[in-house]
Amino acid sequence: MKLSLFEHLNQFMRVLQGSLFPVMKENLGLLTGKHRQLLTVLGMISIEGMIPCWTGGVGRPHKDRRAMARAFVAKAVYNMSTTRQLLERLSAEEALRRICGWESLEEVPHESKFSRAFADFAESQLPQRLHEALIEETQKDRLIGHISRDSTEIEAREKPAPKPVADSEPEAQVPAGKKKKGKKTGEKKDEASEPELTRLERQAGMTLKELLEDLPQACNVGSKKNSKGYKETWIGYKLHLDVADGQIPVSCILTSASMHDSQAAIPLARVSAQRVTNLYDLMDSAYDAEGIRKQSRELGHVPIIDVNPRRDAARKAELQAEEQRLHRLGHTTAEEVRFHERTTVERVNARLKDEFGAKMVRVRGNKKVMCHLMFGILALTCDQILRVIT
Repeated sequence: MKLSLFEHLNQFMRVLQGSLFPVMKENLGLLTGKHRQLLTVLGMISIEGMIPCWTGGVGRPHKDRRAMARAFVAKAVYNMSTTRQLLERLSAEEALRRICGWESLEEVPHESKFSRAFADFAESQLPQRLHEALIEETQKDRLIGHISRDSTEIEAREKPAPKPVADSEPEAQVPAGKKKKGKKTGEKKDEASEPELTRLERQAGMTLKELLEDLPQACNVGSKKNSKGYKETWIGYKLHLDVADGQIPVSCILTSASMHDSQAAIPLARVSAQRVTNLYDLMDSAYDAEGIRKQSRELGHVPIIDVNPRRDAARKAELQAEEQRLHRLGHTTAEEVRFHERTTVERVNARLKDEFGAKMVRVRGNKKVMCHLMFGILALTCDQILRVIT
């Protein structure tokens, strides 16, 4: 008989509390709350299945990559900003070192080897694959009510990429004292040329691979208005998240900071649709576009998107008047009640930054930044899944 998700997680918790924690306490001594949290996260993910053990061959053998992968998970759980802090903690704390897989201090690799291992993890997308497998195992058979979609800024310590220059023919140099000749009489603009499609319009006919490759990924300058109406700017990236009920991250994409939120909606929706089954897509006014609504309906979802009047003053006044009328009547629509569930993604963004290292990015390049963030998302996802049953 196949166990339900709730029964499976309950069984997992009984094994942790009844068998694993007492054995680890006997071998390692007193276990702190962070030790237990780390053991729980490592117990839920299958690092051993994603990283094969070295069995011999040509060339110098790698240090134990499994232990280093567990150490990077510990770095996210402990909310450490640098690998050097991680190494200091491993040197001072025997229990943490043995949980990661090193029995003695001499076995812990040098910082440079941690750096090379991290680059390999980023290139192979190890934490992304671990997260996808975790969602596949725990959420595949679950019917999810709401998927909340939003983005958050990720500050990076790297030089922003220069703005792209429009392709144009170089102008001929005009000798001093002579005026530049104007266009010949009779020259006309090409009336047959069609306007260039926007990225949202192009996305409708793309495959998922083409969608992801089309998104800008370089570090640059982003700006947005905060909740108080003030403009904020940052150098770095933008993390786009789909979060299920229970504050469980389902899928995520890292893009350039300057990219508009709406351009990641369709790729995110398709990735999430491959992993889970949900009923409603909740998005704020930044995603108010017909192409996004159409994609949501094609996936069998009901889009609930806050209306954006943009520069239409009459439309804005009409929406405000309607809101006032509903407030006077004390009436709340079903869509408005469901839209309140969108705060789950905001809480995930806050926890990711405050508790799992997303506020302290010290690596450079899209792949490495994504790898750093995904170790935090992986730990956060495990923590939230277990909170569902406790």
